[in-house]
Amino acid sequence: MNIDISQSKSELGQKAGDHAARLIREELQRRGAASIIVATGASQFDTLAALTRAPDVDWSRVTIFHLDEYVEMAPTHPASFRRYLQERLIDQLPAAPRAFHAIDGEGDALAECERLNTLIEGKNICVACIGIGENAHLAFNDPPADFATETPFLVVELDEACRAQQLGEGWFASLEEVPRRAISMSIRQIMKAREIVCSVPDERKARAVKGAVEGEVSPDVPASMLQQHPRATLYLDAPAASLLDR
Repeated sequence: MNIDISQSKSELGQKAGDHAARLIREELQRRGAASIIVATGASQFDTLAALTRAPDVDWSRVTIFHLDEYVEMAPTHPASFRRYLQERLIDQLPAAPRAFHAIDGEGDALAECERLNTLIEGKNICVACIGIGENAHLAFNDPPADFATETPFLVVELDEACRAQQLGEGWFASLEEVPRRAISMSIRQIMKAREIVCSVPDERKARAVKGAVEGEVSPDVPASMLQQHPRATLYLDAPAASLLDR
């Protein structure tokens, strides 16, 4: 795992966005098309902004997969991740992507997983742009995470720490409003990406970062699995890195 520490969120986001854009350009040159994974949440604001500004990316040849979405979440809801990506990524790009496979959490969640599993099967993901939760989750794989399943997308139960984070970031007015289930990309599917660009700002993530970087690889710290990825880069700001020993 490579670690890059910035002094500000904006610097972190610029570095991470530039890295992802470079990987997309290289994939387009190598294969003529690219498939990527993008995350949502407050940690991704600056990274996605930098990515949308990146020059010389032919988005008409890029397929975008979405990491996770709440079950029974309408796209009109302020906390909808489909809405987030539409407004913060798709609408900001200079050209429409080849495809944007948003997760529809409103209908039959298991059927939606099957649809997404079919879409992503056999895809070579050149980069996954992800974050780490306060409880060290990857996507919505809360601890103890399933490290074994090969299923690309699955329905998961959200733990209380994860739900409290969503409330604390201002997406919901009360804890009772935060959904208890979500559709999430699995850990193994995330790990299949050729490269991982992981953006993690804020002191509230510091304990999760320490566990992910310096602890044992364990389902109790889902992000610790990144230690086993050959080309994962963790972009931190100084507060997020404040508990690291090295």
